[in-house]
Amino acid sequence: MKKLLIGFIQIVMLTVFTYIMGKLSEFLHLNIPGSILGLVILFILLQTKVIRLKWIEIGGNWLAAELLLFFIPSAVGILQYKQLLLENGFKIFAVIIISSTIVMACSGFLAEKMARRKEKKTQHVDTYVYTSHH
Repeated sequence: MKKLLIGFIQIVMLTVFTYIMGKLSEFLHLNIPGSILGLVILFILLQTKVIRLKWIEIGGNWLAAELLLFFIPSAVGILQYKQLLLENGFKIFAVIIISSTIVMACSGFLAEKMARRKEKKTQHVDTYVYTSHH
């Protein structure tokens, strides 16, 4: 029950943060949606340890796990644009496939690079520990 309450509070905090970033983006007349601005700022705050991961981890994990649910209203809403889909469906589909492929390739490349860096650090520490004790 405690974990559920903590997750709920974290989701409320993330929602308020997103709302504030939306208002900030509006106020500054930025051409960036507040949600994207919020993601960038949250990433920076997490990297600089101003915000600790444990402060948003449970709520963030739940939101990420249920991400598919957030696309349902968009998918249903697109049905209003039947004519647009009939006229430009192939182009839209091509853009979705190409952009998804690029995102997957970049994500895979980045994950592999991060795993190699972590592996090198682990090997370096293991080598240091082994050589310093012998």
